[in-house]
Amino acid sequence: MPVNVQIPNRQFPGLTLCGLALAIGLAGCAGLPDQRLANEALKRGDTALAEQNYRQLADLGYSEAQVGLADIQVETRDPAKLKEAEATYRAAADISPRAQARLGRLLAAKPDASEAERQEAETLLKKAFANGEGNTLIPLAMLYLQYPQSFPNTNAQQQIDQWRAAGYPEAGLAQVLLYRTQNTYDQHLAEVERICKAALNTTDICYVELATVYQKRGQAEQQAALIEQVKNAYQRGAIPATRVDSVARVLADRTLGQTDEKTAQVLLEQVAPVNPGSWVSLAQLLYDFPELGDTDTLMAYIDKGRAAEQPRAELLLGRLYYEGKTVPADAQQAETHLLSAANAGEISAHYYLGQLYRRGYLGKVDPQKAVDHLLTAARGGQLSADYALAQLFSEGHGIRQDPVNAWVFSQLAQANPSDQSQALATQLDQQLTPAQRPQAQRLLQQERQARGAIGQGVGALALQAVQEPVEGEDSL
Repeated sequence: MPVNVQIPNRQFPGLTLCGLALAIGLAGCAGLPDQRLANEALKRGDTALAEQNYRQLADLGYSEAQVGLADIQVETRDPAKLKEAEATYRAAADISPRAQARLGRLLAAKPDASEAERQEAETLLKKAFANGEGNTLIPLAMLYLQYPQSFPNTNAQQQIDQWRAAGYPEAGLAQVLLYRTQNTYDQHLAEVERICKAALNTTDICYVELATVYQKRGQAEQQAALIEQVKNAYQRGAIPATRVDSVARVLADRTLGQTDEKTAQVLLEQVAPVNPGSWVSLAQLLYDFPELGDTDTLMAYIDKGRAAEQPRAELLLGRLYYEGKTVPADAQQAETHLLSAANAGEISAHYYLGQLYRRGYLGKVDPQKAVDHLLTAARGGQLSADYALAQLFSEGHGIRQDPVNAWVFSQLAQANPSDQSQALATQLDQQLTPAQRPQAQRLLQQERQARGAIGQGVGALALQAVQEPVEGEDSL
């Protein structure tokens, strides 16, 4: 009589399909997909092999393989892949707390999430947290901070205080996120340092936060000691290459204080062979600090990033052709590469495309394309896009002047004020008629609610809240 073996829709702890085959007396298991093989491939950066094995296991109904496959899809940041990831997470969410957490984070970060999706994200994250999943409180805090109108009965600060009182490790990081979103980070550097020192061994994003604190304070000695910790942690496999990349980018960020671009270069060169995104970070570093390398080296880094299908490489190359500083200006080439980056989810690419069309660099002004791309960029958190939209509607080049829309976007541009944007906002405010003002204020309120409360620039912690590095560091 044949034995009826039922395989539940979940991962057997510590057991590959090959091991399962042996356990029930089957032979010839060499061709079966292997979850352990997928995990190991992911750790060494072979996402193609990992995806192949995850997909075969996912098709067999293994929920943890479904999660692994969706994680790889999320990492691409390709909008089409993100839709696939959402469906893949959903397939596993009924039985997998890990899938619940991932789906909740994905919905929390979804730019065009509906009210129902925000509520679903909260439910999923709470359920995953109750089941012991980590990285759930920070995305919950993000939801409460970004969409207060969706959660009118939740006070973000009070909720974070309750989490901290209960001793949850993530709660301190949620507090750091609140400081970032409320633009009070600089007033709380000492507390950020204290929180992240305590959490450093369990939450590697704190390396980035501490690097930010030391750079803002100009504490070179403390920064140097931290970099040694980063190097040691990476060498022993305690942190992924992506985290080293994030720290290096802090060191090269002029907006944070005195840069240390040479150390950033050393860190990036160390991890680039196993983390393709770091080739693009190196290219960006040479773009920002030309003394670190010549144009040929910069272009070689971009080529390596493009070969690894890194959308940031397409974005940077498009910018180079758009600006015409490092390479000769070429609007056609700029459009090609920027469209490629935009289609892969790079928000900044929409800003440069909008400027191409607004300024007529391709031979004529295309106002509709300009509006579409600039609005996408603005709603995605590109702070300069609102000022460009205000200019477009106020100047009327190729488009009818619209003082109401011009005023709305000039007000939104004050989230990233400059002398020029403030002057334009003042001018447009004076020109707005009493009859136009109520409509303009209503549209401004609607646009603010649609975007939520968090803009660009909240830092790596916010990104960590919704996306974990795909390095295989989680045990599947």
